[in-house]
Amino acid sequence: MSCSAAAGAEAAALLFRSPALSTIAGRHRLAVSRWTPRRNLRTGVQPHQRSTPSANHRNRVSIQRDRAAASIDEEQQQKSVDENELLNIQLEDLVGMIQNTQKNILLLNQARLQALGHADKILKEKEALQQKINILEMKLSETGTQSVLSSEAKSDAEGLEFDVVKEENVLLKDDMNFLKAKLIEITETEESLFKLEKERALLDGSLRELECTFISAQSDMLKLGPQQQDAWWEKVENLEDLLDSTANQVEHAALTLDGYRDFHDKVEKLKASLGATNISKFCLYLVDILQQRVKSVEERFQACNHEMHSQIELYEHSIVEFQDTLSKLINESEKKSMEHYAEGMPSEFWSRISLLIDGWSLEKKISINDASMLREMAWKRDNRLREAYLSSRGMEERELIDNFLKMALPGTSSGLHIVHIAAEMAPVAKVGGLADVISGLGKALQKKGHLVEIILPKYDCMQHNQINNLKVLDVVVKSYFEGNMFANKIWTGTVEGLPVYFIEPQHPGKFFWRAQYYGEHDDFKRFSYFSRVALELLYQSGKKVDIIHCHDWQTAFVAPLYWDVYANLGFNSARICFTCHNFEYQGVAPAQDLAYCGLDVDHLDRPDRMRDNSHGRINVVKGAIVYSNIVTTVSPTYAQEVCSEGGRGLQDTLKVHSKKFVGILNGIDTDTWNPSTDRFLKVQYSANDLYGKSANKAALRKQLKLSSTHASRPLVGCITRLVPQKGVHLIRHAIYKTAELGGQFVLLGSSPVQHIQREFEGIVDQFQNNNNVRLLLKYDDALSHMIFAASDMFIVPSMFEPCGLTQMIAMRYGSVPIVRRTGGLNDSVFDFDDETIPMELRNGFTFLKADEQGFDSALERAFNYYHRKPEVWKQLVQKDMKIDFSWDTSASQYEEIYQRAAARARAAA
Repeated sequence: MSCSAAAGAEAAALLFRSPALSTIAGRHRLAVSRWTPRRNLRTGVQPHQRSTPSANHRNRVSIQRDRAAASIDEEQQQKSVDENELLNIQLEDLVGMIQNTQKNILLLNQARLQALGHADKILKEKEALQQKINILEMKLSETGTQSVLSSEAKSDAEGLEFDVVKEENVLLKDDMNFLKAKLIEITETEESLFKLEKERALLDGSLRELECTFISAQSDMLKLGPQQQDAWWEKVENLEDLLDSTANQVEHAALTLDGYRDFHDKVEKLKASLGATNISKFCLYLVDILQQRVKSVEERFQACNHEMHSQIELYEHSIVEFQDTLSKLINESEKKSMEHYAEGMPSEFWSRISLLIDGWSLEKKISINDASMLREMAWKRDNRLREAYLSSRGMEERELIDNFLKMALPGTSSGLHIVHIAAEMAPVAKVGGLADVISGLGKALQKKGHLVEIILPKYDCMQHNQINNLKVLDVVVKSYFEGNMFANKIWTGTVEGLPVYFIEPQHPGKFFWRAQYYGEHDDFKRFSYFSRVALELLYQSGKKVDIIHCHDWQTAFVAPLYWDVYANLGFNSARICFTCHNFEYQGVAPAQDLAYCGLDVDHLDRPDRMRDNSHGRINVVKGAIVYSNIVTTVSPTYAQEVCSEGGRGLQDTLKVHSKKFVGILNGIDTDTWNPSTDRFLKVQYSANDLYGKSANKAALRKQLKLSSTHASRPLVGCITRLVPQKGVHLIRHAIYKTAELGGQFVLLGSSPVQHIQREFEGIVDQFQNNNNVRLLLKYDDALSHMIFAASDMFIVPSMFEPCGLTQMIAMRYGSVPIVRRTGGLNDSVFDFDDETIPMELRNGFTFLKADEQGFDSALERAFNYYHRKPEVWKQLVQKDMKIDFSWDTSASQYEEIYQRAAARARAAA
């Protein structure tokens, strides 16, 4: 406050100094001009009356005065010009001062709240002192009046006594003026105190920042690795700089304290002088008050100063301790780096090394044999590669390659080299459950010690911010398509710790620059092109892959291409695994379209190969079933269903190849879907502490403006695409049935089918004034987490469901599933009232017939347990949350069939 006041005063002084001068000059000119006409008038009245020497003399004097006036005007004009120039300079200074003042004001505003509190208190004390001064002035006035009356009443003999009283009054007035001046000085001192308080607040903020930084550093030290050591030393230096800055602020505060001590000395001298003059006791009382105020200010500042010094000493000690701990950790890290295997390094690090080696191989910077040896070392996580990589800072690439090649030794590994070729991968390119399978299964297999790589199209619309270390290789892979060779850029990066290759075609069709993943008129051409380039990439890299795993019709081309084209070129070490995630989509097209990617139409357009069983065209999924070594789908029950009417025309083909066909239930990513760590939740919780679930329920109600009148009212959730497969008619019925039973319903999802979307938009209008139903016809990832956490029950009334993930996620979050017994739902949810099932497996409510009566029975039973048997319901919720739906079990099953296929391949070789 004092800084801004002083700066404002100085700015005002600069602003008004020159105009004041010019005003004075103007007044002087006006005075001259007014005087001159009067003089001329006076001399001009009598020119013809007489002309005497005296008159001539007056005329000459008048002329001289006029010349003098003109000279003065010129001087004043020159002076005005000089003053204007000075004003311009001063204005420039003023602009600089205003800028500095603005900076000071920004800093002062930070302490404004704290200063206002002290200011109120001091202003009250100031008002009290002012009142006392006013009282004293009134007394003086009364004394003066009495003196006047006394002087009129008394005789001249008493005049001497009156003079004495008058003199005392004068002295009292002088004392009052002195006290007023000191009061103003105290006010200025208080403003300085506010400034000091502000500086102390800023210092406290700096110290708190230092403390938070140190605490964060302590928690992160446990994760310290060799790559982070330089960064941590830099943090230590920053902490030391911050400490130096804090110490400078303390020194500045000490100088301010010295100023207060000088003021204290002045007050002491004032008291002594007042005592010597023998003035009234009231004046001494005021001085005592001033002295107490100064003493209080000094004590407060000394306390603040002492506290700041104590904190600085504490943090100096903490920084020294931090440096010692950091040095110890670095030493321990260096000791551990001598171990042969670096199991502690994250998977993403080794994925980066693997991509680096593959890039060198593709760019012809190392031979295929050397690449195989180095890849083997990275596969085994040989610590020598890590040390060479971490010590490569500042090296040229050729030096790093030479260092790697010096360590290359032949070796063998029990792990498998697995490559997934797919159209999706979470979270970088996600449309449905396929994306979750690629990332979830890949990470689970990687944890089991296998080398897992992913090949994806480089979509223009994918989430680039989810890719680490994305870069383009200095190599162009050419592949065949429509009778020509087309170039392709190869990009590499890591996603979820997995090494990923992204293929960017240089084809005029701009196959993957469409702002969407699927739904283009030429999808058959787009993905047949991608499948051919993916195999060409593996072939040119010279890798000895064990398993090539392709998914759905988009990459089903891989199986016939591998065996009919690339195996004849010597690339035949791998075995093909094909997974169909939904037999509803089979990739049917005219037979001649197979020729786009170089397949022999005449050879494949046969009933026992790729000709569709119903339409007479070619069927890509059928070709993958015929040509793959392993065929899987996403749940055991769905595998049984597609071998009958659920196969959508492929049931006979599946029966022929039943020995290589198996259903494996998908898992979920338990790191992403974890209520105890989920960052999207208002409150995290676990099976042993369900308070957070009710808190999230209350938060969702508030967010969606649902009624909170009855907190125990059950909340039913549904997150789905609104398509016929998902049982749209039962979802619609569930909305009304839930409202009838007194529950609340929340739907999240939209429909690509226009008439279904319009139908549900109409339902939204019906319930727009109902505070127990909310239909959100969109998809929102953050909101989906909240719905899983807040809902008590979760419905999945699908007509068919290959696997289904939402029922598993719901149980993970303590939402009891109500599902139709089909596909993967039948393999993951078991009815709570089915006595034929062991009690420990019962985890939800199911129905078989896809009608309203079956659904009503399951929903009513769930409501009955929720309302009437709350303890049983709580036990059910806790049991569901503890079920292991991770990818570990599924990955073990895939690992087993992979190893059998690889063993047969080695035996055949």
